[in-house]
This record gives sequence, structure tokens and C-alpha cells, in this order.
Amino acid sequence: MPNNHSNGHFHHNGIKHHEHSHGYSTVRILFTIILNLVIGLVEVIGGIISGSLSLVSDALHNFSDALAIVITYIAIRLSRITESESFTFGFKRGEIMAAFINSSALLVISLLLIYEAYSRFVNPIQIKTDIMFIIAGVGTLANLFGALLLKKDSGKSINLKSAYLHLVSDTVTSIAVIAGATAIYFFKIYWIDPLLTVLISLYIMKESYHIFKDSVVILMMGKPQFVSLTKIKEDIERFNGVNNIHHAHVWMLTDKLIHFEAHLEVEKVDMCEVDELITRIENLLREKHGIMHTILQIESSKCDDKNLVKEICHVSREIQ
Repeated sequence: MPNNHSNGHFHHNGIKHHEHSHGYSTVRILFTIILNLVIGLVEVIGGIISGSLSLVSDALHNFSDALAIVITYIAIRLSRITESESFTFGFKRGEIMAAFINSSALLVISLLLIYEAYSRFVNPIQIKTDIMFIIAGVGTLANLFGALLLKKDSGKSINLKSAYLHLVSDTVTSIAVIAGATAIYFFKIYWIDPLLTVLISLYIMKESYHIFKDSVVILMMGKPQFVSLTKIKEDIERFNGVNNIHHAHVWMLTDKLIHFEAHLEVEKVDMCEVDELITRIENLLREKHGIMHTILQIESSKCDDKNLVKEICHVSREIQ
């Protein structure tokens, strides 16, 4: 971030502090947590009685869902904590950390399911399909209901989307268990259960990978794909009085909040004209590029290097 030198001119376009509250339904989230814990417990008991390892695996998936949603709930509560002197951005990044943990867990669970599927190809296990069918049916309905509860809020946050995908993937897994139980009961096709497990796991990995990648980009202060520094430079340098823009930085605080900072070299104009110019640039960045938080350092031939992206220079000269 640029240092506020006494001889420099900075203009800052902030966001309203109350905008970090997205209106999530904590009641739906808490109910989904309880639902997953209960269904997981039922599936563990059913898996032990029927001898179905797939039910036990599905139960573990439900427990991981509950844990993921607990992390989601905690992260949402943390994100609503207002900024402080120690944490000037508040705890908005808590949701991104939770999304990273959730998506990582999905990837690991998917690999474990594929490994277990391989074991079942080699050594098929006979199970009590009637109990397996009933418990998996109950699990399917419960997971589907939980997914529907979170669907409305899943588009508001990368973190809630991660928790929602947990429930969707578990619903599909439960359906696969039902299909496997049916095939085993009527046709004695034991290999269909591990085959469906592999297909489901690959689907889960595909969906969770995107969330994992996005969360890593945000945590590493990367820019969103739809923002182009080259296009921003071209747009800003079209304004009269702007010689060039350099030392630009774009990053995401969360999946919704994009920040931009840069050095802006302008011609010799008075402060009133500078303020009007900056306002027009801020409007452009917000409306065309989706950038809501802008910091621009105004200067006149302050930096020797005019590259668009480079380490910020620290030599300060007074605007003449």
C-alpha cells in the first residue's frame, strides 16, 4: 500500500462498512448443521448393522458436511466483526479461509473414496441391501433438504457455495448408494457400487477444484480474471490531464470486494481539477471494471520508472 507522504496527494474511494453483511440466514445454516449430524449418526448405525462400508463412508461425508457448515457459520460471524486498529479490514477474509478448508476437504475425501472404490473392485463385500437401501433413502432426502436450505444463500459467498456443494455431493453419493443397493439386490452386480463411487468422486473433485483455486487466488492477493490492467491503463490514460498510470496493483479482499491502487501522473492542474478527475476515474473503475475500493497517488514526474506493474518507488517530490 502506498505511504501517505506529506507531499503526496492521495484519493480514496471507500466502501460502506455495513455492506459486508449479506443477509445470510443463520437459522437455515444452524438447522442444516443439526440435520447433518443426525443423519450421519443414523448412517453409522445403519452401516454397522448392515455391514455396508459405503453407508459408513457416506456418514463420514455427512460429518464432514456438518464440520464444513460449522466453519462456514463461524466465518460468517467473524466477517461481521467491524474493523479495528489491529485488523483494519475486519475479519472478511475468514470466509475465504473457510472456503479453502472446505474445498481442500472435498478433494481429500474424493481421493479417499476413489481408493476405497478400488478396494471394493478387488474384494467385493456382501451386505444387507434392505437396510442399506432404507438408510441411504433417508440420507438422500435429508441431504437434499439441507442443500435446498442453503441454495438461496450459496450465490452470495464462495464459502457458502463450498458448503452447498458439500451437501449436493453427499446427496448424489446417497443416490449412488441406493442405486448400488438395488443393483446388488436384484442383479448381484457388486462392481457397480465402486464404479459409481469413482464417477461421483470425479464430479466432486471437478466442482471443488474451482472453489479451491479461487480461494487460493484471493488469499494470494491475485486479481480476478475479468479485470485487465492493460484495459484499465488504456481507459484512464484517455482522460485529459493524465500523462500515465503506473505501479498498479489489483487484488481481491473477498470474492466480492476488489481493490485497486496506482500512481497517477497528471499535468500541472489545481487541486479542484484533480478531485474532479479522480471522481471520474473512480466512477469508471466501479461501473466498467467492478472495482469498489480505489487508492490513487497523484504525482508529477515523481517516479523514474513508468512501468504499469513494478515495486512502488519511495522517492517523493512535491507537485509543482
